[in-house]
Amino acid sequence: MGKIEDLQTINGEGYQLSRLEHVLATARANSVWPLPFATSCCGIEYMATMGSNYDLARFGMERMSFSPRQADLLIVAGTISKKLGPILKKVYEQMAEPKWVLSVGACASSGGIFDTYSVLQGIDRIIPVDVYVPGCPPRPEQIIDGIIRIHELVKNEPLRRRYSEEYKHLLHDHNIETNE
Repeated sequence: MGKIEDLQTINGEGYQLSRLEHVLATARANSVWPLPFATSCCGIEYMATMGSNYDLARFGMERMSFSPRQADLLIVAGTISKKLGPILKKVYEQMAEPKWVLSVGACASSGGIFDTYSVLQGIDRIIPVDVYVPGCPPRPEQIIDGIIRIHELVKNEPLRRRYSEEYKHLLHDHNIETNE
């Protein structure tokens, strides 16, 4: 009989068994289409992450999507003003499920050094955030670490995440409308 290497897969001579949910999660994690929402210096660091030295293509992320309807990972990098907040929220609402958010840098995560009336003190006040990347600006290695954490999240969450009560409550707390 096959040996169980992990809880998801059974391997044997000439066969491998797995759950469909596990196979789909692995495929989704290795084909994430990011939408960069870059407004300042963190955006420049994200661009460096896309370059040949750091090569995000090895994570299946070489295709940038500049349309929210074709993206599943929103990467918010930089300062978000309160005037720009509703636009960011609209972009998030236009993304199809499943979707994830990566908050890159101190400004996107907490307003950074800009504790003023015009700067949003963290994008988690208007949209739910899955992973935070600290730094001002964060190095490309930190951004890659955040993307690896997003991939782990994608691999380990259920396919029907948006139907859970916890997720519906999260969207309700952020006043985000769904099409259901």
